[in-house]
Amino acid sequence: MLYPSIDKLLNIVDSKYKLVHISSYRSKQMLENKHLQMKEEEYKNKKELGRALEEIEKGLITYKMNS
Repeated sequence: MLYPSIDKLLNIVDSKYKLVHISSYRSKQMLENKHLQMKEEEYKNKKELGRALEEIEKGLITYKMNS
């Protein structure tokens, strides 16, 4: 089973497309800068994309809509 679940994430981000965009952008940042927002041992996932999703679930990543 994947962690965090897509149902929990879609309560935070209102569309799957935004979720994909935000998480892929954040995972690329992690690869380039090696900057994590939590301690490495606090993550359940080992890969950057899963870690980005965990950060979204914990509210560490927010996004702003441009109008």
